[in-house]
Amino acid sequence: MDYKKIIKSRSLRLKILNFLSFIPDQTMLKIQYRIKTGRRLNLKSPQRYTEKMQWYKLYYKNPLMIQCVDKYDVREYVKKIGLEEILVPCHGIFDSPDAIDWDALPDQFVMKDTLGGGGNSVVIVKDKSNTNIEELKEIARQWMKKEVHRPNAGREWPYYNGKNNRIIIEAYLDSDPNEGGLIDYKFLCFNGKAELLYVLADRITGQGAGCGFFDLDFHQLPYTESDEPPLKRTIPKPEKFDQLKRMAEILAGEFPCVRVDLYHEEGKIWFGELTFYDSSGYMCFDPDELDYQLGKNFELRRYDWKEV
Repeated sequence: MDYKKIIKSRSLRLKILNFLSFIPDQTMLKIQYRIKTGRRLNLKSPQRYTEKMQWYKLYYKNPLMIQCVDKYDVREYVKKIGLEEILVPCHGIFDSPDAIDWDALPDQFVMKDTLGGGGNSVVIVKDKSNTNIEELKEIARQWMKKEVHRPNAGREWPYYNGKNNRIIIEAYLDSDPNEGGLIDYKFLCFNGKAELLYVLADRITGQGAGCGFFDLDFHQLPYTESDEPPLKRTIPKPEKFDQLKRMAEILAGEFPCVRVDLYHEEGKIWFGELTFYDSSGYMCFDPDELDYQLGKNFELRRYDWKEV
């Protein structure tokens, strides 16, 4: 079922999900998994990566995840593990758009919702002089209205722990527009070991980005994923690929499963984010075998949330 074609408005879909927040998490995850993947969710003996992701939401409750889903607070975690040099310069953290000195910001910057996910929580400003600041303020005000005390759409518990949304403004990482813009290297890590990565490039606002899967020798693999169009060009192996992989594994070391996003720009490595619930675990792979392959790497029973 392509629910996005039935209910085309994203805001309406979110309103419906918020209205259904009273439904218990396990029940809601089973409903969403069936709607979005067309399959029945197996929580008693999950085998697929996407099934184990739902189990992960329900039963793995590491408090460190609350810090690491926040785009500002995660910076302290990165510093603590000795990787402060890969943090993108920060121009400030704000509780309200009215607290921002917009005149003091550089001509280029990136504005983010600290508890948001996806393209709807990021605004890239490449030329402040040609940007409507009042529109930026309104976008930020909408971010501040998000519910933080009740379950979110994917029932991802670290995001509704009661912390308030804030606005973080970071430096804009420049890139050559002729080469398709900034490339995002996303490492899928399990128990502190990278097993696979995918690359997002040639991003077009509102249309996603080209997605290509790679092994850890940076050979492209014949996989695609339902949420992203396939990569249409050859991406060369980054100069510092081994260092990218090593840093991803350091960042992932505390968790049974996490996606580590990094950038490699003009010989410099930058931290993107840590994502515990990639696409909320509702993606569909082609071929389907990748779901099982990743599931074998995702060890659940080593971890009991009561012991965390």
